[in-house]
Amino acid sequence: MVKGTTSFGRRGRGKTHIRCRRCGRHSYNIRKKYCSACGFGRSSRLRRYSWQNKKVNRVRLPLK
Repeated sequence: MVKGTTSFGRRGRGKTHIRCRRCGRHSYNIRKKYCSACGFGRSSRLRRYSWQNKKVNRVRLPLK
């Protein structure tokens, strides 16, 4: 596992993530076709955990 110079060579080979339609974050994976931030494309429910503080469409959601 190398974190330095050699792994930087893999950058710039195209986009992995684009902006998500549901949450507006730059987290929608093009190959896997789901958003890593809100779970769009994988589930109809919003991806939420008790330990996170999530912003959806750049508006912070309160914990429920």
